[in-house]
Amino acid sequence: MNVVINFWELFTQSAPWLMLGYLMAGLINVYLPESWLQKQLGQHSFWHSVKAAFIGAPLPLCSCGVIPTALGLRRRGASKNATASFMVATPETGVDSIAMTYALLGPLMAIARPIAAIFSAILAGEAVRMVTQPETAPQEPPKPSCCGGKKAQEEPNDLMKIFNFSFGKLLADTVNWLLIGLLFAALVKTYIPESAIAEWGDSMLTMVIMILISIPMYICATASTPVAAGMLLAGVSPGSILVFMLTGPATNIATLGALASELGKKAMAAYLFGVIVGAVIAGLALDAFIAMTALEAAVKVQMHEHESMWLYQTSAVVLSLLMLRHYVKWVMNKLQSEEAVSHHH
Repeated sequence: MNVVINFWELFTQSAPWLMLGYLMAGLINVYLPESWLQKQLGQHSFWHSVKAAFIGAPLPLCSCGVIPTALGLRRRGASKNATASFMVATPETGVDSIAMTYALLGPLMAIARPIAAIFSAILAGEAVRMVTQPETAPQEPPKPSCCGGKKAQEEPNDLMKIFNFSFGKLLADTVNWLLIGLLFAALVKTYIPESAIAEWGDSMLTMVIMILISIPMYICATASTPVAAGMLLAGVSPGSILVFMLTGPATNIATLGALASELGKKAMAAYLFGVIVGAVIAGLALDAFIAMTALEAAVKVQMHEHESMWLYQTSAVVLSLLMLRHYVKWVMNKLQSEEAVSHHH
């Protein structure tokens, strides 16, 4: 029963920020022109690695969704280094994950995360630029998204487009890992004492373990946040958690495979090197900053009572219904597919 209570507390704490993040993500998706993105990323230069990092950081794309977007930009003229920088910054952070980070881990981590993401993205982009030569990107249509499905039909108005992206596609892309992450955090809070791994929670070994765990993992920035909260409860340092939240979304096997195919194995290795080194530097810097400023209390899992608890509870109920809607639609689509196959036979 304690697990259920802790899960609901974490879910309630996160719900209004997730709703806000999803809404902002929908606004960006509808109103930020893709043609503008394509014009900004075409040169083999340091400045274009920087621009790609800043453009990608707020965008609401998951680890999988960024692949067709980045390759689409690449095939419309983006340089290799800008493509790599975009592929790091976009899944490592975003308006939705920043809101979630603020809700669960506090303002310091919500500030540190996008700064570290931009830094590691620029480093990865520059690592790729160092091992590649300027050239003209192939003009081909982008590959279809691995996040599934046919292209959504254009909606009659912007409000419906925003809703369908925010609480349709984006929620569908993140909900499974999000719930798994919240359950993990609830289990840790319930069963693992805070001192359990505190002895090695702030060591370099922990950061290496975070990297080894995250490279094969397929997890988006928003869903990685409750997992990070569980690690923080177990005694892992904020710096090591930051390493996990940076490398997890940016280094999954699908991303590395797409990079090797599109940019070459040498560029893929440079990309991986840049992400890992950038994440470790950012993690060490965060731990050092916290130690120097005595801000340990500023990084903790947020489980406070709020005067506006009705807002949190209402948001949690609404978000639960939206998640239930997603799973009902998924089950109905599956049943219809099975029925179509049986009729065909």
